[in-house]
Amino acid sequence: MTGLSVLSERLDGLTREGDLYEALPAKRVRCRACAHRCVIPPGRRGVCRVRFNREGRLFVPWGYSAGVAVDPVEKKPFFHMLPGSQVLTFGMLGCNFRCAYCQNWITSQALRDPAAGWAVEEISPEALVAAAREFGAEGVASSYNEPLITAEWAAAVFREAKAAGLRTAMVSNGYGTGKVLEYLRPWCDALKVDLKTVRDPQYRRLGGRVDPVLETVRLAQEMGLWVEVVTLVVPGFNDSDAELAEAAEFIASVSPDIPWHVTAFHPDYRMGDVPPTDAARLLEAARTGERAGLRFVYMGNVPPWLAGRFETTWCPHCHEPVVERRGFRVVANRLGPRGKCPRCGSRVPGVWA
Repeated sequence: MTGLSVLSERLDGLTREGDLYEALPAKRVRCRACAHRCVIPPGRRGVCRVRFNREGRLFVPWGYSAGVAVDPVEKKPFFHMLPGSQVLTFGMLGCNFRCAYCQNWITSQALRDPAAGWAVEEISPEALVAAAREFGAEGVASSYNEPLITAEWAAAVFREAKAAGLRTAMVSNGYGTGKVLEYLRPWCDALKVDLKTVRDPQYRRLGGRVDPVLETVRLAQEMGLWVEVVTLVVPGFNDSDAELAEAAEFIASVSPDIPWHVTAFHPDYRMGDVPPTDAARLLEAARTGERAGLRFVYMGNVPPWLAGRFETTWCPHCHEPVVERRGFRVVANRLGPRGKCPRCGSRVPGVWA
């Protein structure tokens, strides 16, 4: 057996019947976890390779982790959710995209690329939440692979976390459906969406389409999830003035209060020959966000001396600095639990308590 076959067999044993699917004639199933909405015949797999049809029932990943870490919430990045707190992040394997520049390719491409792959460890939702509490984390986040394709597992962990008084978050590519967002909403507080581009031909190179991602941002905002959007600015892929302006204008059209993180690309995976994002290009992207009317624009993956004012959260009314950061470290947080500016009393949007 090949390494991929061994890993696939191992993961198939760590599954249970899923919730996010509908039965079709001839024992086919339609998966509703992501916007591919795969119609899967018996014995076959969806695009993600981890959700599969066993005799007319959809089986999904369950009961394991391919990575657990306790990180600052700013690393996710969430800048408007419990600044300075620690979050236990857990992940599984697999993805519904195939980005050539993926920075988590070891886990996301484990079922496609023989060079990837990762040891998995059986674990329970209760054990993950107990670990979060032991290490003083104030929240848990599903990340590392694409969490929408493992939504049933994330929901189980989130239920335990909410019962323990913890906040919960998804770090996702946003290639979702209304069904998966409705399924997660009772247990999920926040959603970070990677808006990789606003051009459909570019999204198709990654394995998807742009419209479902835009709709995920809209729906999540309407449902009351706290939403932050990240765009990795990749030279030659999505870094034109026009495209960055379109991305900023789209986000502002949903809500000018959605934070937009423009982050620097570094060579990785199959794009090792592409240069890192130029600092001046990233700074112009941040200014583009401000011109589009976004109230909270941040720069990431650059040294603090380059990010400058784009690491700080400013009151949108009186322009008082209310949360100051240096990289992933909060050096001053002047917001109370209700998120009010100490100078003018206006509430700054976010999850502060």
